[in-house]
Amino acid sequence: MGENRAGLVYGFAAYGLWGLFPLYWPLLEPAGAGEILAHRMVWSLVVVAVILLALRRWAWIADVVREPRRLALLALAATVVSVNWGMYIWAVNAGHVVETSLGYFINPLVTIALAVLVLHERLRRVQWAAVGIGAVAVAVLAVGYGRLPWIALTLALSFGTYGLVKKKVAMGGLESLAAETSVQFLPALAFLLVLGSRGDSTFTHHGPGHAGLLALSGLVTAVPLVCFGMSANRLPLSTLGLLQYLAPVFQFLIGILHFHETMSTEQWIGFLLVWSALVLLTADAVRNARRTRAAAAPLPAATPAADTADPAAAAPAGTP
Repeated sequence: MGENRAGLVYGFAAYGLWGLFPLYWPLLEPAGAGEILAHRMVWSLVVVAVILLALRRWAWIADVVREPRRLALLALAATVVSVNWGMYIWAVNAGHVVETSLGYFINPLVTIALAVLVLHERLRRVQWAAVGIGAVAVAVLAVGYGRLPWIALTLALSFGTYGLVKKKVAMGGLESLAAETSVQFLPALAFLLVLGSRGDSTFTHHGPGHAGLLALSGLVTAVPLVCFGMSANRLPLSTLGLLQYLAPVFQFLIGILHFHETMSTEQWIGFLLVWSALVLLTADAVRNARRTRAAAAPLPAATPAADTADPAAAAPAGTP
């Protein structure tokens, strides 16, 4: 299997698994969102630690411990992703799967807005247009829901902020997940112990199947991340950018077809506006990537015959 094809397989696996998450979290009921989140944090660290131990990838720990700023950023990343995980689990189990998909649809628009506000990046006209359409979509959706789509906005803002912090940390996926879940581990374990002491824990009171599903949350978290890492090493960023829409598409379809969530006319219009913004954004990204590759391509070596030819005829296609 070629590297590009293998990258696509791993990419489809990663985003496909993330897209199927709405089918998994309801299996963990009657555990509440807080208990599920705490188990996810605890078991994710266990799984990632086993993987890193098998790969013998421990050298990064000493480097991180010696950098207080990096430790602070990892703690911030752990906090932000905890908000994202908790909101997502609660929203799915509360019957808001379609709105969670909206959060990940508008996440690229939020990421662009954060790039302007925090990193002071300059946008192209098409990007400004996409962000503007996204803002109109949120207003339309607010009318459709009778409230701001706060679940979607919380998911998009928390994940966008998480991506921004991860950019500053600059660590591999497994290593950063290990560091973040190390921050989460003790508070999560303390929460589970308190829950158990009050008799409110479901881990030991609903049979081995339920306990096994809760423990499986660590593997469910780690496997798509590993697939994503293997895909990112083999595919260009533009292809990964297209694949990222698989997850919210799956979530949206699961919400409509499996959980039978209803959509008002205003909600459909809002979603169509968001999708239009994403089409603009994607087309602009692909076009810009092609221009960048064309500009970076080396000029062909001149031949003796070309030295006397018309310079315009000898220029590579696409150059000014």
